[in-house]
Amino acid sequence: MAEVNRSPAFWRSFPIFEDFDRETLCELAEIATYRKWPAGTVIFQRGDEGNYMIVLVSGRIKLSLFTPQGRELLLRQHEAGALFGEMAVLDDQPRSADATAVTAAEGYVIGKKDFLALITQKPKIAEAVIRFLCAQLRDTTDRLETIALYDLNARVARFFLATLRQIHGSELPASANLRLTLSQTDIASILGASRPKVNRAILWLEENCAIKRTDGIISCNVGRLLSIADPEED
Repeated sequence: MAEVNRSPAFWRSFPIFEDFDRETLCELAEIATYRKWPAGTVIFQRGDEGNYMIVLVSGRIKLSLFTPQGRELLLRQHEAGALFGEMAVLDDQPRSADATAVTAAEGYVIGKKDFLALITQKPKIAEAVIRFLCAQLRDTTDRLETIALYDLNARVARFFLATLRQIHGSELPASANLRLTLSQTDIASILGASRPKVNRAILWLEENCAIKRTDGIISCNVGRLLSIADPEED
């Protein structure tokens, strides 16, 4: 088993921990356990006890729900730098979704008891966690707004912009490149649409000079994407 990364800079790279002081980051490394998950591993299921959370170092994990008929609703796809499973740890409720390794993945498991002991001893750390959770809630609100209020062309444009913001932050450059690891089927699940309709929307964005695809790279015209993502009402 690999050694736990004890660098404060490493732990601060995860948004939930970015405001933690050096001492707390070192304590965090002490309570973390390195883990690997082969592709296809069901890490936890909806209804399971939420006794740990995971910071993801590599690979891709999906969070999803299944109907009794077996239909899957994809809630979110997590990649390196993400944290998940924190909600059940903090609210003492069961898991709200299934977590499955889409690809081989590795990361660190942080136990509920140890993490709660850490943040309850340091109010400033608890405040940082609250800010992170509020940011997550705002992101969920934005996703629901996108699905409920915008046509599919705008929804796909907003998806590209949200992905760019994960890389560049809130201040986006005039143009930027993306290499997506998600398939069109994955994007369709996130946006609440079918894959053929998402494909047509992507082609429409290309025809309208918002994006250009070359050898797996998507070149994004940020200004055009913004105008499509928030069209002016007639």
